[in-house]
Amino acid sequence: MEETIGVSAVSSVSAVSRVSGVSGGGAETARIPQQRGEQLLDSAVRYAEERHWDVFPGTWLEPVDGREVCSCGEAACPAPGAHPARPDWAHQATGSAVAARRLWSKHPRASILLPTGRTFDALDVSESAGFLALARLERMDLPLGPVTCTPDRRMLFFVLPGGAAKVPDLVRGLGWTPSAIDLAPRGEGHYVAAPPTRVGGRGAVQWARRPTPANRWLPDAEELISPLAYACGREAATARTARRPGPTGG
Repeated sequence: MEETIGVSAVSSVSAVSRVSGVSGGGAETARIPQQRGEQLLDSAVRYAEERHWDVFPGTWLEPVDGREVCSCGEAACPAPGAHPARPDWAHQATGSAVAARRLWSKHPRASILLPTGRTFDALDVSESAGFLALARLERMDLPLGPVTCTPDRRMLFFVLPGGAAKVPDLVRGLGWTPSAIDLAPRGEGHYVAAPPTRVGGRGAVQWARRPTPANRWLPDAEELISPLAYACGREAATARTARRPGPTGG
């Protein structure tokens, strides 16, 4: 049976259409269409059961005075409702569907967090660079794993575990300085939020490419790094040009 994990996906055609005009003035700001949500418990169980991903429950959103705030109680929480609820989260993570069901039965509104560095790593880029890279990767018919879009306009490309550690050297090998481009590898000790987790009032994490049987085998970071680094480098160059002062009149 085909997997339909999490929420409905943004189709590849839609993703590519968002970068129309790539050869011209750059990628358009991506817009993710509204997607059908599922119960957090059901999604967490299916990630563990069908994809064999470790999962753990994070914080959640609480209604307070007509607005939603993070269950952690911090008024200035940077990721309300979408971060670990306890310091030992790495030990709490489980790949058991039975354990996942038990955890979310206790906290049905808890966000779904996935530790990286175990069954996958993630390459974190801006949304505009991510859609540009996604279009190039599909045009080149390169292998792709699942890809998420977050409400803070980031995209995360899932790759084989161990890939994050290779990224700095791979980027240097392509002629870029890792600190100069917005490409953040997430490996051991990090985590990502999974659909349909909501982040404050900003919206929900969604799939740009959902998990399917076709992408069960993840690509290595080396297979994606060139299009991703190019897209991030192009974005960095555009930003530098925009900041450069123009000529003054004589």
